[in-house]
Amino acid sequence: MSAVISGEKPFATRAGVRALVNAAVAAPSVHNTQPWRFRRVDDATMELYADLDRLLTAIDPMGRGLATSCGAALCNLRLALRMTGHDARVTLLPDPARRPELLATVRATPGDPPGRDERLLHDMIPHRRTNRFPFDDRRLAKDVFVDLVHAAYAEGATLVLVKGRTARRVLDMVGAADDTLSAEESYRAELACWTAPDRRFDGVPAHAFGPRPRGGELPMRDFGLGGQAVPGQDQARRSADFESDPQIAALFTRGDGPRDWLRAGQALQRVLLVATTHGVSASMFGQPLDLRPAQHRGDRTGPLGHVQMLIRVGYGPPVPRVPRRPVSEVLDEAEAPRV
Repeated sequence: MSAVISGEKPFATRAGVRALVNAAVAAPSVHNTQPWRFRRVDDATMELYADLDRLLTAIDPMGRGLATSCGAALCNLRLALRMTGHDARVTLLPDPARRPELLATVRATPGDPPGRDERLLHDMIPHRRTNRFPFDDRRLAKDVFVDLVHAAYAEGATLVLVKGRTARRVLDMVGAADDTLSAEESYRAELACWTAPDRRFDGVPAHAFGPRPRGGELPMRDFGLGGQAVPGQDQARRSADFESDPQIAALFTRGDGPRDWLRAGQALQRVLLVATTHGVSASMFGQPLDLRPAQHRGDRTGPLGHVQMLIRVGYGPPVPRVPRRPVSEVLDEAEAPRV
């Protein structure tokens, strides 16, 4: 049940604000950095900021991954607002010259009651997971993938299933990028920081690493490079056979700037929530994008625009959630509403 009373402005009470932000912060983020902050402006307005202290300088110096992560949180916030009977009027980067860290302003306006599909997606927010474990070899049904395509399209992005030899070339590219990154000391140090066992509310815990693919046939990011051991598991036990024919989807946006990254994050989260409704698991391949040089920004890579994420989809085992920062750490309550 929503903490916002029907007919009341959604940010009018502390309970309402916290319920909405709690939904937003359940979004996925690169290395589970959770690089966002929220500020209540008034009873109907919330601002989303980038937490630049959480920027991954080794793999994300331009902030593409940070903006994509915050876009995913924005998608959740919009869905949570719909549960209160309000529409979210979003302005992306409202003041880029003076306040580039201000990513979006969300203004709630009265709307229709939420529809069945909106309620279903909202209900999936706490159940969505990144699954780095082996999937079985079942293929996604055509109608399921069509639903994922429509989810991306609804957010202004394009989702394409990568097939056959192209899929193999993409995986080879991911593997080459992963090898390059793994050889860099700065990357290993950054990974170690965000996989440290003393991180209680963020980062990637050992239980979410997943096993190493036996024979290296699938280029999963090796979070174990950070040095965190999995209690009770040796390296041999942490190897496993992954699916023989991985199903890979590519998410595109027309442009490749900060607004496009925010749109990509919203599209990614909607795709992941729709996947969750179908019992479909997902994990991301971001390594080639981590290597993309700054001078690439603004050029066109093909008729669909720019790849913003490679998504592995399929049917995997249940996995536990990863930690989240308390709402009190990400919410600026200087403009505190009434209790």
